[in-house]
Amino acid sequence: MLFSICLRYASGWHEAEDWLQDGLVRIFANLYQYQPTGAFGAWLRRVMVNSSLEQLRKRKRAFSTVEIGEVAVTFEADDNLFAKYREEALVRMLQQLPEGYRAVFNLYVMEEYSHHEIGEMLGIAESASRSQLSRAKAMLRKMLEKSMRAEI
Repeated sequence: MLFSICLRYASGWHEAEDWLQDGLVRIFANLYQYQPTGAFGAWLRRVMVNSSLEQLRKRKRAFSTVEIGEVAVTFEADDNLFAKYREEALVRMLQQLPEGYRAVFNLYVMEEYSHHEIGEMLGIAESASRSQLSRAKAMLRKMLEKSMRAEI
């Protein structure tokens, strides 16, 4: 579970392994902070997400931002489209997204944070979070469509 979190945020398998190791060190160092009022798995997950975000911040790359009005591509949810692919293939596609898009997509879709929370976590405007999510979905849709055409 923890490795899959790192894999979604990292740009590759080896990077995810390094991030997992760093996250596990952070978990063991902060184990005393766990409060048994919540699920232990949820606490582990939150620590690993925060650790992965910290790794992204260490790169000191600025996330590109675009106003939501500038995004011309729309994304229509199609559960059947995503259902056709195994998790590994989707993770590989996620890893191809630019870092900012990948982080926002994971936080919004996988971790279920709001755009306001994402903005605070990443130090970007709420509108930037929305636009990056929209662009991430558009890029993933193009990758999926290209992949589907290649299979035919």
